[in-house]
Amino acid sequence: MAVRKLKPTTPGQRNKVIGTFDTITSSKPEKSLLRPLKKTGGRNNTGKMTMRYIGGGHKRMYRVIDFKRLKDGVPAVVESIQYDPNRSARIALLVYEDGEKSYILAPNGLQVGQTVVSGDNVAPEVGNTLPLSVIPIGTIIHNIELRPGQGGVMARSAGTFAQLAGRDGGYAIIKLPSGETRRILVTCRATVGVVSNSDHALEKSGKAGRSRWLGRRPHNRGVVMNPVDHPMGGGEGRASGGHPRSRKGLLAKGYKTRAPKNQSNKFIIERRKK
Repeated sequence: MAVRKLKPTTPGQRNKVIGTFDTITSSKPEKSLLRPLKKTGGRNNTGKMTMRYIGGGHKRMYRVIDFKRLKDGVPAVVESIQYDPNRSARIALLVYEDGEKSYILAPNGLQVGQTVVSGDNVAPEVGNTLPLSVIPIGTIIHNIELRPGQGGVMARSAGTFAQLAGRDGGYAIIKLPSGETRRILVTCRATVGVVSNSDHALEKSGKAGRSRWLGRRPHNRGVVMNPVDHPMGGGEGRASGGHPRSRKGLLAKGYKTRAPKNQSNKFIIERRKK
């Protein structure tokens, strides 16, 4: 996967950097795996705006992704690699031996025609899903479960991966993309490989209109508001309003918001890097 920088034939193209889409093999999604996706425009059930900066955007259909991979021992062939408008990573359409179809997150290096499988007695190859108890230490993984049978919830965005650093009793020690090291039950599952579209972070929209296509409305900063509207507002010229904080006054930029009595704190060995 690579990116391409466009020639400045228009103002919007001048700073535009987009993906090449060279790994995508099909532009038509599997109809049986599509679901409607309703937009709220940031409004609640009474029509009142409760979330700012949301609205508009292109109509989308949701692609049902199999994050659990529970069809153990049934090989599946990769039919196509597709674009998903709802996530930064690419998705792969699998066709199982029994004819069932499903979408998974496509890892880097997964090719059309390749066979993937899930289960306990499976080789730790790219695209295969295994319990953490049988994955070799040092393996790069993604789509990691936090609770057995829950389905993968960690390391799912484009280019991300975690590393299995070791095992201690009934727990696996995982080093996460954030730099955090934590323990997870060895009965939880993960998929081998790095999530596809690793160059997603290099992309630039080039113009404000592309943000509108994604459903994002203009976002105004707190320092340009009046004191009545934001704690950081007011002041003459460009004077900003003291320590960075939210509109409700909650400190930002380093203030810890995690509950000190959170039950999952005992599983975290090393905190994420600041």
